[in-house]
Amino acid sequence: MNNRQRPLKQYEWVMSDLKKQMHEGLLQPGDRLSSVVDLAAEYNVGRSTIREALSALKAMGLLDIKQGGGTFVKALPAEPEPVHPMQRYADLWEGRAASLRHLLEVRRVLETGCAALAAQHRTDEDIAVFERLITEMKQSEDEHFIEQADVQFHQQIGIATHNPLLLELMESLSNKLHESMKDMRALWFYAERSSAERLLQEHIRIYEAIANQDAKEATARMELHISKVEQVLNEKKAEYRAPQP
Repeated sequence: MNNRQRPLKQYEWVMSDLKKQMHEGLLQPGDRLSSVVDLAAEYNVGRSTIREALSALKAMGLLDIKQGGGTFVKALPAEPEPVHPMQRYADLWEGRAASLRHLLEVRRVLETGCAALAAQHRTDEDIAVFERLITEMKQSEDEHFIEQADVQFHQQIGIATHNPLLLELMESLSNKLHESMKDMRALWFYAERSSAERLLQEHIRIYEAIANQDAKEATARMELHISKVEQVLNEKKAEYRAPQP
């Protein structure tokens, strides 16, 4: 089964929901979770599924499981400071940045137009695919899987235009998108100084404009989405400078 079709396992769904409650403050540090029996009834899953989800959350440092004493929420770990991708491969960054800039220029021209046409021509089937991809980005804990869903989201915009020539152009960018998505996401986080949730909201806003068949808004939201990465590439104040020895 490929990534695009990968369903969430039951324990992943439970784990994701509990983690969401922690992030939203519905579960606070020190709160005691319901028993495994009660959680299994609440989520309508088996006890083994609940135990697997709790074990995964414990491994992430989010839960404290006391044998015979209950399961308690721990404080959420601080999110790491966003890192400019040049810090990962300084010697290669100049070439990667030039290639990324060229790709962004192409995407800016192509995807803003595709977003407008997708808003005009999208079908219920297209909307169902967008919703599935957004759900995957929301619920997965695997950054590589999220990157794949991100690429597929942008390709789906081309599909939703129902213009075979535009779709062919978008598909021709597929490999380049896959190669550059890690850099693009890292630059987005670096520019925004924010979490993956903020990037997810960018995709949701583009989807909503397409779903609402608002071509003008879809164009504007895609333009903003691409411009954020382009901005951090172009602004000298965002350039990474290695510390002097």
